[in-house]
Amino acid sequence: MVIIKSRLIKSLTLLTFALSLNACGNNQNREGVGKNGEPPTITVPFTSPLTLTGAGATFPAPLYQNWFVLLNRLVPNLQVNYQSVGSGAGIEQFTRGTVDFGASDVAMSDEQMSAVSRGVLLLPVTAGSIVFAYNLPGIEELKLSRDTYVGIALGTITRWNDPKIVADNPDLTLPDRNITFVHRSDGSGTTGVFTKHLADISEEWNTQIGQGTSVQWGRQGATFLGGRGNEGVTAIIQQNQGSIGYVEYGFAKKNNIPMAILENKEGNFIAPTEETGTNALANVELPENLRAFISDPPGENSYPIVTYTWILAYQKYDDPNIAIAMEAMIQYALTYGQDVASDLGYIPLPQNVIETVAKVADQISPDFTIKVN
Repeated sequence: MVIIKSRLIKSLTLLTFALSLNACGNNQNREGVGKNGEPPTITVPFTSPLTLTGAGATFPAPLYQNWFVLLNRLVPNLQVNYQSVGSGAGIEQFTRGTVDFGASDVAMSDEQMSAVSRGVLLLPVTAGSIVFAYNLPGIEELKLSRDTYVGIALGTITRWNDPKIVADNPDLTLPDRNITFVHRSDGSGTTGVFTKHLADISEEWNTQIGQGTSVQWGRQGATFLGGRGNEGVTAIIQQNQGSIGYVEYGFAKKNNIPMAILENKEGNFIAPTEETGTNALANVELPENLRAFISDPPGENSYPIVTYTWILAYQKYDDPNIAIAMEAMIQYALTYGQDVASDLGYIPLPQNVIETVAKVADQISPDFTIKVN
């Protein structure tokens, strides 16, 4: 029997497994209990240990690891092994069929999906903001206008006391020191989202650098450093005073790294928070194919750089137990997994998005019902 030791685990069993996986988004009976008032046990059709393998984005990795540990506590026969290797590598491994699922901060293109013979389901399971984290002792509440943060990333603004930064922050005393810009060195969905935003708001960026999961960084007279994964960029920023770079909000929050307040589409300076990220998502409609590219969200209180992040699943799995395990994993992510998202720096999905994603996920294993005793 599963021992219930926390509100999250207790909640999880009530919806995530008590209902048919054919109704992933159903949100009823969240406060129920198992048979005879006892904590429920979970029955799955496989008795031998089963491991799902996945690889991809570093952006959601801390959240995914949390989900998979808690899922394993409820279903000891089910483990999920996720490798945080970057969105580019995740799409590559998923396309080759060497993993059970991939993960990416940039939705696959039609061309990429056509290369997967087993079919592809793009399932956004969480969302987050991309922030400018910086290491500048004594400087708090740093504001950066759109022209300014594009210039820093482009390498045309190279000193912290540049007139543009000073104009954005008239109440701060900024040091006369070099700016080191820290970027991803690997193929990265975070880079894809970041550069898409910059290309959308700056013709200079679009012409000189463009957008993609990997771009050519660096300009003569500017200092650039590259790191692998959000973890690597975070570490470089921590180790180098005068540095600034782009990372997922949760990484900066966890490591207590200051984050710049950015000018949004409406001309307002907006700090990255769960609320301002949620505001941005609320102003973007998720289409039926679940591919939403949020390059510059509208809204007075919207943070300007946000993204969904996707689990990449196959439409067909040869092993029915793998299919059941995959849908159980998605079910957890869409229900009780959302409860811990904000604590780890991510944006919980709106209920209408959960329901839309659940309908698509039902294709994975449409004929099996997980039983709760």
